[in-house]
Amino acid sequence: MDFLISASTDAGTRKATNQDSLFVSRLLTCRGKMVFAVLCDGMGGMEKGELASATLVKAFCTWAKERLQTLQEREIADADIRAQWEDIIFRQNEKIIAYGVQNGILLGTTVTAMLLTEKRYYILNVGDSRAYEITDALAQLTQDQTVVAREVALGNLTSEEAEKDSRRNVLLQCVGIKEDVCPEMYFGDTKPDAVYMLCSDGFRHEISPQEFVAYYEPACMTGEDVLRAQSEHLIALNKQRNEKDNISVITVKVCC
Repeated sequence: MDFLISASTDAGTRKATNQDSLFVSRLLTCRGKMVFAVLCDGMGGMEKGELASATLVKAFCTWAKERLQTLQEREIADADIRAQWEDIIFRQNEKIIAYGVQNGILLGTTVTAMLLTEKRYYILNVGDSRAYEITDALAQLTQDQTVVAREVALGNLTSEEAEKDSRRNVLLQCVGIKEDVCPEMYFGDTKPDAVYMLCSDGFRHEISPQEFVAYYEPACMTGEDVLRAQSEHLIALNKQRNEKDNISVITVKVCC
């Protein structure tokens, strides 16, 4: 098994600063090939959102460089990934809050991180960036920590109403604003020939599930240049449809 990877980001049409940060890398380990990816969306209404997102991406990259090797010496356990990644969130949350207090500003970020192995995926999520699995359909692997997602879960809104609700960008959770932060973890089996996608909310607001499946049809993703070209096309399409936010996406194709 092998993996193709691609990452693209754009400030968009309205914002002078791109507050998104992202990283993806293929890894050759004693347990086979893996991909580690992390995407953070700095809070657009806050000052220094780009600093918050970059700080968290750097912390996860340090984990991949310094701790993953030890972890993979045995079968990687869900509980070990959960404990180590939650520790990153709690420590960086404290660090970002302290920076904000010292400088008299508010700054925060969402985060979606994924470790994809030949057998299993491990995902952490805080906020409303997302992870998807694309086969012949689109499956959302994470749940948004937002007001409208909560209202949908409670039966107070339909999914269609939530897409148009004025509160759709109001987060219940992010890293760097409140002392209590609750990351959520997701685990599952890696599917052969699937495409896995991490994206900020700016990448998905103006694109339909059917379009994601059409543009990232796994059988057609034959090279990293194809993955990148499709991502760049969807970024351009978002901008044509007047998406106001920063726009970022990571894609990983599983090759058998």
